[in-house]
Amino acid sequence: MNKIPNRQAICETLMEKVKEDKSIIALCSDSRGSASMTPFFNAFPENCVETGIAEQNLVSISAGLAKCGKKPFCFSPASFISTRSYEQAKVDVAYSNTNVTLVGISGGISYGALGMSHHSAQDIAAMSAIPNMRVYLPSDRFQTKCLIEALLQDEKPAYLRVGRNAVEDVYTEDNCPFEMDKATVLREGSDVVLVACGEMVKPCYDAAALLEKEGISATVLDMYCVKPLDTETLLRYAKEAKAVVTAEEHAPFGGLGSMVAQVIGANCPKKVINVALPDAPVITGTSKEVYDYYGMTAEGIAAKAKEALQ
Repeated sequence: MNKIPNRQAICETLMEKVKEDKSIIALCSDSRGSASMTPFFNAFPENCVETGIAEQNLVSISAGLAKCGKKPFCFSPASFISTRSYEQAKVDVAYSNTNVTLVGISGGISYGALGMSHHSAQDIAAMSAIPNMRVYLPSDRFQTKCLIEALLQDEKPAYLRVGRNAVEDVYTEDNCPFEMDKATVLREGSDVVLVACGEMVKPCYDAAALLEKEGISATVLDMYCVKPLDTETLLRYAKEAKAVVTAEEHAPFGGLGSMVAQVIGANCPKKVINVALPDAPVITGTSKEVYDYYGMTAEGIAAKAKEALQ
């Protein structure tokens, strides 16, 4: 079982790249430990900014650094960076089209027992609604590394959400197909399309294996690029399938499921079912306990796929 969380993969990648690119700057809001960025801060203090618990300042300073030619990566819990500093993300980063990567750490329900104040179940919807803001949820450590490397090659705003805990690998170091802003096709099928982002990708992949045992053929799309959504790949497979099921660690409104349903409804109308968190305060517990409770598991997703095909 993998023990390296995606946040650690970000740190390791930035530590490797900053040796050659001194324009990389890491900024934290008293969250370097939570972000797994302590090694970076210790090794490259001249490339770090600590703002303390001041998320609005964190984002505005990042935007200013970007205007000076730096490549800021701005770390803060997803629940805070997507709400407390929303105006700064909208105006200073996106409206000004600055080269800032906002990294929402401990996303979704990662904080578990801390409850709704620390959960980020609305960030995909909020950040996706901002013009110029791209939204990414990588599924494992290998894809996270590829995404960070790609973000270092462009100069556009982005919001990247990662969870707190290590997740099962979807890819391997030697086999991690990646194309910027293009979904990865994990397997092809003819009956149903399973579309997922972030930590829901692995359960969808496992759900496809369960469905195969029952004679149901499923396509699995790793839609790490929630915005811009890869509509071309989505429609290529959805047009040939009987139904579509989406899965995300997010509220049922405005996230991946809503976006997919909008595209399917406009281009090839058919049943779309969204597996997501409820429109209510989420129960407290570990990520696994929450996923189990709400059916956000391979078994739960497979059941929804069968429901969609009825």
